[in-house]
Amino acid sequence: MNSHTVRSADGTAIAYSVIGEEGRPVVISIDGATQFRALDMSQGELGRQLGDRFRVVTYDRRGRGESGDGGTYAVEREIEDIGALLEHFGGHGFALGVSSGAVLALRAALAGLPIDGLACYEPPFVVSTDRDPVPGDYVERLDAVVAAGRPGDAVHIMMTEAVGLPAEMVAGMVDQPFWAMFEQIGHTVAYDGRIMDDTMRGRPDSLDVFAGVHTPTLVMSGGDSPAWLSIAAEQLAQRLSAGTLTVLPGQTHQVDSAALGAAVGQYFQSLVTTR
Repeated sequence: MNSHTVRSADGTAIAYSVIGEEGRPVVISIDGATQFRALDMSQGELGRQLGDRFRVVTYDRRGRGESGDGGTYAVEREIEDIGALLEHFGGHGFALGVSSGAVLALRAALAGLPIDGLACYEPPFVVSTDRDPVPGDYVERLDAVVAAGRPGDAVHIMMTEAVGLPAEMVAGMVDQPFWAMFEQIGHTVAYDGRIMDDTMRGRPDSLDVFAGVHTPTLVMSGGDSPAWLSIAAEQLAQRLSAGTLTVLPGQTHQVDSAALGAAVGQYFQSLVTTR
């Protein structure tokens, strides 16, 4: 892995890789919960999809992979991490976020980072009645099992309660080789819980805060994803002053990098040509 680091505002080292020539528009790719460069091989494919037109930066969010973790966690620190990457690569750029990474991207734009355009794939808001909301004590229980030295339990809670996978399916993952990597970064699941805040509790009005995002934003969902994810994308797009909603046919939450790259590349290129 061709890895480099930048220092965030609090001094934490943030590790990143880059594909694409200097001088091209920068795209910061933001992972969702449990994902990081060594685990998510699709990020390399995404870079190859976009690297002929953009400079694609993938990074390990704090507490994961080769990045540091800093002190007491706050969502603001993760926003500062994105800001440090943008500053390092010329002071502004585009941001692509997947799942809870899309929510982090939205919060970064809301905080005023110099983001030229956003692409958000299936932010996992629970704002409809076709699935159970996440309990109000979700983050507190994640913190408790991590404090008790059981980070794998945090991943289990996230996958069953936030993602909505059957408990028996998650139990079957524990013996797989990748589960050890999940346990290594299990404490960061609570970070994503804080990023999601109260947007997974079945209340559409929890998305009203994103009306303050005026950055041009492509909101995407998969044509074969559960209805609650499609509804979440629709609800978000309705609140954005510069939002565009699109459905990627045949895709699920585990989106194909080629399909995602094609949609994102076309959208960001349209913003480049109209600037």
